[in-house]
Formats: sequence, C-alpha cells, structure tokens
Amino acid sequence: MGEKSTTPTKLIVVMAFVDDGEGGLRPAFDPREFQSEERAAREARVMAGTGQYAGVIAWSREANPSIGEYGPPDILFSWGDVPEME
Repeated sequence: MGEKSTTPTKLIVVMAFVDDGEGGLRPAFDPREFQSEERAAREARVMAGTGQYAGVIAWSREANPSIGEYGPPDILFSWGDVPEME
C-alpha cells in the first residue's frame, strides 16, 4: 500500500567550520554524508590535519526522516572549534 518506511536509518555526517570574521563559526561546506562511521572519522581526521578549518566534526545518529525523528548525536571525531551538537 504505499506506506512510508518507519525503519530508522543511520545518518553519518562530516562538517568543517571556518571563522566567520566576527568571532563566530560558519560551515565551510554543506554537510557531507558517509556510508560508514570509520570512513567519516578518517575523512574528518584528514580535514583536521590540513589546517584549513577552525574545526571539524564527524557524527552519526539514528534518524527516521519520514516522521521527523532524530536520535542523539554520537560524536565520532571532533577537533578544534565546533558548535554544540543538539
């Protein structure tokens, strides 16, 4: 019958931040999704090592976007200045 799946999936994301010039942070690019936590953490470590960003974070969370439910974030890697996770 066309019902949407309510099975949670796992979102795995990496974001990097740069100084906005006013004492705050702004995303350096749109969030990047990954298929595995290991790959996301590895990519975040590489980004942190470039010295290009003020901060880098990789996290995962259970998500069920069809009904708007998101679990708490599980931080996989964090370096430098990053905003608080919700």
